[in-house]
Amino acid sequence: MLNKILALALAATVSLTAVADEASVKKAVEAKLGSKVTSVSKSPYLGLYEVYTEGQILYTDEKLTAIIAGTLIDGATMKNITAERLQKLTAIKFSELPLELAFKRVHGDGKRVLATFEDPNCGYCKKLARDTVKLDNVTIYTFLYPILSPDSLEKSKQIWCATDKVKVWDDWMLDGKAPSGKSDCDTSAVQKTVELGRKLNISGTPTIFFANGDRVPGALPLAQIEKKLDQIPSSK
Repeated sequence: MLNKILALALAATVSLTAVADEASVKKAVEAKLGSKVTSVSKSPYLGLYEVYTEGQILYTDEKLTAIIAGTLIDGATMKNITAERLQKLTAIKFSELPLELAFKRVHGDGKRVLATFEDPNCGYCKKLARDTVKLDNVTIYTFLYPILSPDSLEKSKQIWCATDKVKVWDDWMLDGKAPSGKSDCDTSAVQKTVELGRKLNISGTPTIFFANGDRVPGALPLAQIEKKLDQIPSSK
């Protein structure tokens, strides 16, 4: 019984020490970089701490002897540990997305669901548009996220003010026919989307969110989108 109590006490002490170390690393990194650190955890590699800050992962030791910004690969399995951790750390609750700020298109039965944050002047978004138009049995929520230029904001407002947002979006993204309608309706949804994107640390377009909360930055190829959608239980 005494041995069990001592073992529990030792485990608690080690746990508290780990928390204290992580807290001190968090404080030191924030002071050094001047940025808010979301989380710090001890990695199983080389005594390094994983530091998640402003949408990216850094690695450092407890004394901040070096700060490493890059990809960590497991030498035994060759898995991209940084990518796996980023997928987990950047995941969201899809149900908490304010879908009223997006316009919606439905293909087929619409059972599969995804959301995208896109800038109308983003070349990779146009590539994604050419792919997603081929998807069947899917509901796509598109958030207008104009971060590239003032013209991006103007086009986003014109698209949002259109009676048929999907058509005006497709005319531009697929056929190069620029929006020409009014932009003076209530476009507060566009500004709210920009604020939401910053809150979610979305730094580039397109950014895709799947129904299970997984985030994928960039124009994911159609085959990979299909595979990902098929791996996730439908919402209907």
